[in-house]
Amino acid sequence: MKLEKGNFFKIWLPTRESAGRLVFENPTDNTLRQDADKSLITAYVYDEKTIEKIDLTDIGECKQLIDTTKKVWINIDGLRRAEVGQICKEFSIHQLIEEDILSVDQRPKSDIFEDFVYCLLYQLFLDKSKYNELSREQISLVLGKNFVLTFQEEATRDAFGEIRKRLQSPLSKIRQYGSDFLYYSLVDAIVDDYFTTMDSYGEKLERGESQLIRTNAQMRMSYILFLRKELLLFRRTIFPARDVISSLNKNENALFNTKTLRYLKDIYDHILQAVEMVENYREGMSNLQDLHMNMANLKMNESMKVMAVVTCLLAPATVIGGIFGMNFAQIPLLHNTYGFAVAVALMLLIPIWMVFVFRKKGWF
Repeated sequence: MKLEKGNFFKIWLPTRESAGRLVFENPTDNTLRQDADKSLITAYVYDEKTIEKIDLTDIGECKQLIDTTKKVWINIDGLRRAEVGQICKEFSIHQLIEEDILSVDQRPKSDIFEDFVYCLLYQLFLDKSKYNELSREQISLVLGKNFVLTFQEEATRDAFGEIRKRLQSPLSKIRQYGSDFLYYSLVDAIVDDYFTTMDSYGEKLERGESQLIRTNAQMRMSYILFLRKELLLFRRTIFPARDVISSLNKNENALFNTKTLRYLKDIYDHILQAVEMVENYREGMSNLQDLHMNMANLKMNESMKVMAVVTCLLAPATVIGGIFGMNFAQIPLLHNTYGFAVAVALMLLIPIWMVFVFRKKGWF
């Protein structure tokens, strides 16, 4: 898409809603989540040889799917308080975890219990309805014996499409290994999405450097503020996620196989790379701010130079006009026929001579 001059910034300016969400968010405000319009519950029951996808309409059917031979992945798209409470009760999930699942703008975290492992992460994505503005979706994951539960906020987005495709292959490691490997794969898919959104942010940052020169100061400042808010969202998402992955990597819960723990170390390496990228973008953001300030100062210096030159050029005319405007009875050329012409000529010739001298000295 070809953008006209200035439109590059206009399409990415933050909305009032997003600006308030990023800047004025109060972490002590336990806002209740609004129930989703609809909730989709999908279950995958699989082993090495078979896999079955089941669309559930009743929460009570979830518990019946769990057996000792097959693994189960139950995904809930769209969170409704009653349904989340019922499924947590069915699987004996602690009430505090239920509150975390239903929380709004909760900090990424992990809790490791004897019977299950819980972690809360955010999927970062580009909202096409808001001109690729950076947004995030809260995802909760619960690992139990032979089952995995995932809770997604939106039913219209699928954070695990690639995992669903891999599940269809009987040769995939997800099918061959236990539920803990599926849990690892889901977490890995979320972390991998960070790099996709960060690449897009890097493009905005690089393209912004070349576009800043061609826009006015107000538009430049608006765009810089927008990039800073997106960078803040990266930091608030990725930095805590590093601690979550670290705790999963160091856990000694029996639900995790030794082989899976090795894969978790790979996720930790990826999240460290993401943290380094965020730090690099922070430096790039500082350079962009410095460029904006330098351009503003340069423009101000140019304006001051023009004003100083104009003031100097008008000074002789002001002095001459002041001399001949004094209230004295005897003033040279006062009654001379060419007195006025001489005064005007001096007012014009002296500034012209000053311009010649200034140009010769390279002052402007």
